[in-house]
Amino acid sequence: MSNVTVIGAQWGDEGKGKIVDWLASRADIVVRFQGGHNAGHTLVVGDQTYKLSLLPSGLVRGKMGVIGNGVVVDPEALLTEIDRVTAQGLKVTPETLRIAENVPLILPVHGAIDRAREEARGARKIGTTGRGIGPAYEDKVARRAIRLCDLAEPETLDWKLDELLLHHNTLLAGLGAPTFTKAALLDHMNALAPRVLPYMDTVWDLLDDARRAGRRILFEGAQAVMLDVDHGTYPFVTSSNTIAANAATGSGVGPGTVGFVLGIAKAYSTRVGEGPFPSELHDEMGRTLGTRGHEFGTVTGRPRRCGWFDAMLVRRAVRVGGINGLALTKLDVLDGLPEIKVCVGYELDGKEIRSFPSAPAAQARVTPIYETMEGWTDSTRGARSWADLPAQAIKYVRRIEELVEAPVTLLSTSPERDDTILMRDPFEG
Repeated sequence: MSNVTVIGAQWGDEGKGKIVDWLASRADIVVRFQGGHNAGHTLVVGDQTYKLSLLPSGLVRGKMGVIGNGVVVDPEALLTEIDRVTAQGLKVTPETLRIAENVPLILPVHGAIDRAREEARGARKIGTTGRGIGPAYEDKVARRAIRLCDLAEPETLDWKLDELLLHHNTLLAGLGAPTFTKAALLDHMNALAPRVLPYMDTVWDLLDDARRAGRRILFEGAQAVMLDVDHGTYPFVTSSNTIAANAATGSGVGPGTVGFVLGIAKAYSTRVGEGPFPSELHDEMGRTLGTRGHEFGTVTGRPRRCGWFDAMLVRRAVRVGGINGLALTKLDVLDGLPEIKVCVGYELDGKEIRSFPSAPAAQARVTPIYETMEGWTDSTRGARSWADLPAQAIKYVRRIEELVEAPVTLLSTSPERDDTILMRDPFEG
């Protein structure tokens, strides 16, 4: 049996929650390997709706959840989320949730820096959630991060806070924002430590034992390839690597452990926040897609920008993300449209190009080249086999496969967990 890694193939919000939940029911362990509480998955189980930001989705199915070292954790946000889902009847204990001892922590100062810098950018803002994810990753790379294991060593926490505040208070003062005192941060962290430390573990060892025992591991990504800090639409990206290769680095396993890579893509495109979006629709059709698809961010509540499926960007995600197969979601949102367009290329300064440029000025000048396909009048909602799909819907899916150069191995036809057409079982490799 193979392990499975799930990543977004667009700009996030592709419906990973349902797919991860569906796969988690058949996994033994579910691992979060990057990101922070700036991304979320919505899972509907019976009459309960769970909105998760940090907790691995497998907890909803009674499976062990692991937060890997590639995640940045806000302890306060984590405990708030645990309290919220516990009130919904979900059991989250140190027996069901393990957190890497070397995971970097998000402190209140990180959120303050994040918000102050975003405000200072003015018209050139990136569109961050202001939750401190970026600054926490910066501290990790600058080797001044406070990690979970530091909470168990008061003397380490003491001198690390000196170094951290020397940097951040200087920047906050320069931006005209309030600074932080060491005593206040120490009190904050010491109050959280007794509740967080029981979840701490040597995750790399735990996962290697699981691998050797033949247990199924599901690696759960946040955001998506086009928000990857290296391969996305930089600088309008997240602060971590979202591609499948980081599932290994971000959880402490070898690259061969990530298994089958399943990329999630909507049957159209959406994006939250700032940044280039070649196939974005600013007309009534864009608003129709947003209304039908209930396009609002799980964490932020921000309305998502909507547009046609961009096959060139998804093809890029397939190649750099290591995607073996696609899970196509929200096909039913396109039901009843007389025609559907797909972005099959770009035009830049009068010349056709086949890939999205990396330079920001060039990105702003790009215009999409569309291929128009006939729509379908029958409903695809709730379909559970190819025989239930209209012929034109099947043609649309097949054309996407050709353009992105990857098979659609799973098709989601509604938010309901069982409204899924499976062509290839990812756990079978």
